[in-house]
Amino acid sequence: MLKKLLLSCSLLVGLVAVAPARADVAPDELVRKISVDVIDAAKADKAIQAGDFGRISALVDSKVMPSVNFEVATRSAVGPQWRNATAAQRAKLQSEFKILLLRLYSGALQQVKDQQVQITKTLPVHGSTQVVVQSEIRGSGDPIKLDYRLDKFDGAWKIIDVNVAGIWLVQNYRAQFAGELASGGIDGLIKALVARNQAQAK
Repeated sequence: MLKKLLLSCSLLVGLVAVAPARADVAPDELVRKISVDVIDAAKADKAIQAGDFGRISALVDSKVMPSVNFEVATRSAVGPQWRNATAAQRAKLQSEFKILLLRLYSGALQQVKDQQVQITKTLPVHGSTQVVVQSEIRGSGDPIKLDYRLDKFDGAWKIIDVNVAGIWLVQNYRAQFAGELASGGIDGLIKALVARNQAQAK
């Protein structure tokens, strides 16, 4: 299950590893094209396969971040206390949350082997402008089912969460962060994220 989660997270990176999303590109077409692109890129890049953190970080900064509403993702992971955070605290939360995910992606991209992507369905989210693109990652072993939640910001589709085996990744972090927020507030969560990221960097 952990291996599937890691692979799925790497594909979340890949879904946006192109120029910023355009409003005239349907979300399922966006998911299909970029999924293929990232798998091919990972297969061809030995540094990414080896988990080169600098290489992956550069990829995310130049290709991923312009097409993800990372503030929305971080805000959702933090929950209601986000409203009470200062601008400096919000910036630090986004920075540390990004590093946390980058570490996850770094391990995940090493898992890309012979996988292919098939889009199965696109569903509107009732009462909102969001859609969920359902897909399967097929290769050796059982297919990995992934759902991607996208919304429109300034007319462009952007990814805000991914569902792996019934678990929304950002919402799952929200549950993990709740304990730190309850005991130490925003500063306590920041401290915990910094410590986790430093430990993983060793």
